[in-house]
Amino acid sequence: MKKIKFMALFMSAALLFGSCASMNNTAKGGAVGAGSGAVLGAIIGGIAGKGKGAAIGAAIGTAVGGGAGALIGRKMDKKAEAAAKIEGAQVEQVTDSNGLKAVKVTFNSGILFPFNSANLSSHSKTSLAEFANLLKSDPTIDIAVIGHTDKVGTYEANQKVSTNRAFAVQQYLQRCGVSPTQFKEVKGVGYAQYDESQTAEQNRRVEVYMYASEEMIKNAEAGR
Repeated sequence: MKKIKFMALFMSAALLFGSCASMNNTAKGGAVGAGSGAVLGAIIGGIAGKGKGAAIGAAIGTAVGGGAGALIGRKMDKKAEAAAKIEGAQVEQVTDSNGLKAVKVTFNSGILFPFNSANLSSHSKTSLAEFANLLKSDPTIDIAVIGHTDKVGTYEANQKVSTNRAFAVQQYLQRCGVSPTQFKEVKGVGYAQYDESQTAEQNRRVEVYMYASEEMIKNAEAGR
C-alpha cells in the first residue's frame, strides 16, 4: 500500500513539474490555483522543501481560482526578485497551504547567529532593515518567521534558542516599521528541521516566509 501511495505521489508530482518546468511563478500560480487546491499545494511544498519546509498559510477552505492564482504568482515573482537584490539573501520559491506561490528568504551571513546566541549582528540589522522596506511595501503580505539551531546541547535548550532567534528577527523588523499584524507565525523549531547538507554554523539561522494573506487572495479574486 505504501508503495502504491508513493508511486501515485511521484506520478502526480512528475506530471505537474513536467507541465510547469518552463513557467515562471505567474503561470505556475495560475496552474496551481486552477484545479489542485490546498492538498496538492501541500504536497508540492513538501517536495520543494525536501520534507523540511514550514507549513505556511492558513488554508481558506476552497481552491483559489486560476486567474487569482496567476495574479498572486505575479506578485510573488516581484517579491522574490526584490528580495534577491538584498545583500546575502537566498531566495527560494515555495508553496503555501492554499497551493499558492510563496517566497522563503534566508541569508548567507545576514541572519546567522553565533553559538547559543540570539543576538543580531550589525550586518544582520543592515540586511533586515532593507528587507523590512520590502515587507512594508505591501501590507497584504503575511509573514512567518522560523528559527533554527545546530545540534549541540539538549533539545530543550535548542528549542529555546531557536525561538529567541525567531522573535529577535520579528522584533527588529517591527522596529523598522513592519506592521505587527503581518506576522502570522513566529516560532523556533530547535533542530527538528536540521539541514544535514549545511554546516552547524549555517543551521543557526532564521527563515522568513512571505505568502498571500486572505486579503491578498480576496483582492486577486476581484481582479486586483
